[in-house]
Amino acid sequence: MAAANLPSPVYEVIFSYVDLPDLFNCALVCKSWNQFLQDENNSVWRLVCLRTLSKEALKGDILSNVLTYKGKVRSFLHSWNANDCSRNVYVSANGFTIHRNPVAQSTDGSRGKRGFNSGRHAWEIWWEGPLGTVAVVGIATKIAPMQCHGYVALLGGDDQSWGWNLVDNYLIHNGDNQGNFPQCNNAPKYEVGERIRVILDMEDNYLAFERGYEFLGVAFRGLPSVNLYPSVSAVYGNTEITMVYLGPPLDG
Repeated sequence: MAAANLPSPVYEVIFSYVDLPDLFNCALVCKSWNQFLQDENNSVWRLVCLRTLSKEALKGDILSNVLTYKGKVRSFLHSWNANDCSRNVYVSANGFTIHRNPVAQSTDGSRGKRGFNSGRHAWEIWWEGPLGTVAVVGIATKIAPMQCHGYVALLGGDDQSWGWNLVDNYLIHNGDNQGNFPQCNNAPKYEVGERIRVILDMEDNYLAFERGYEFLGVAFRGLPSVNLYPSVSAVYGNTEITMVYLGPPLDG
């Protein structure tokens, strides 16, 4: 096929007119197209990045740990879902941060746009503002509730979600305290702005966490082989929580 043997500058012009969903499909057409689109920093992915992401996201340091244009686009496609969160939460203009409105006696959560039932995945989450009495990070199925009355550990409050309460350093699932985490003496408490790396392994069905580049251990094992979504729940008014999808975790 002649179109499979065009020089790179021609590919750059052609693919610059292709919409994002079709661009991913183009990578499946033939080997040469795939090889071209595998270059995550070429001019096509740069253009897509500029088209897709907000100026706030591109100018700030939110994506500082995502090093390629295609990676930044991928992170956006996995960011918070504005249509799958509490009514007391909205997604900020940067596309990666949720803002919880100051509503009394309510716990409010948010899910990512995409869930995972296979593969290995990592994303970063950090709070920008006080934690309040309960601040939970983890995963949830599509049917787990994202809002409830009172100030509680919503994430982990039923059998459809698993969470780590950063305030008290304990794990929760199905409404039960699953023990302290990380399992060490005098574990340091979370500090606002600190990035927590969440690792979901759907090959071995476990959830783990890192703080900075320190592996804190496996938090939950035996996860069900269903779509599991990055999730958080919060209680403090005007607090903001940012999530950035990183892709497969780096081993070692």
